[in-house]
Amino acid sequence: MNKLKIALSSDHAGYERKQVVLNFLKEQGVICQDFGAFSAESSDYPDWAHPMAEAIENKEFDLGISLCGSGNGINMTANKHQDIRSAICWKPEIAALARLHNNANVCALPARFVTDDEAIMIVKTFLSTDFEGGRHLRRINKMPLS
Repeated sequence: MNKLKIALSSDHAGYERKQVVLNFLKEQGVICQDFGAFSAESSDYPDWAHPMAEAIENKEFDLGISLCGSGNGINMTANKHQDIRSAICWKPEIAALARLHNNANVCALPARFVTDDEAIMIVKTFLSTDFEGGRHLRRINKMPLS
């Protein structure tokens, strides 16, 4: 996990939980960049999701972690980018399947619906699970990337 480069983003609702995730990743030696929000003051998730997604598309980062209150808004925004496959992950099992079967490259966390410990477990699972390929590759290839 410590060889990965991870991009993070959140809105105000995900800010505090993002700080927990960011600190955990740094403790693990993971290279991270926070694309915002930089406080719990009200902000719009697209302002932070787009730069994170662009950095992943440009191959500056391997994977992304995004957070907003429900996980939906920031997830939908990230998925507007052609090379992004963002999945809302509220349990480690969902995070594992997002990577195994869907080759997700962004994990969107519903910050208001997971605890700090749950968020860390979800992120650990997401970052330590590889794409399974096989029959799933055929399905991924039907989601054209640029």
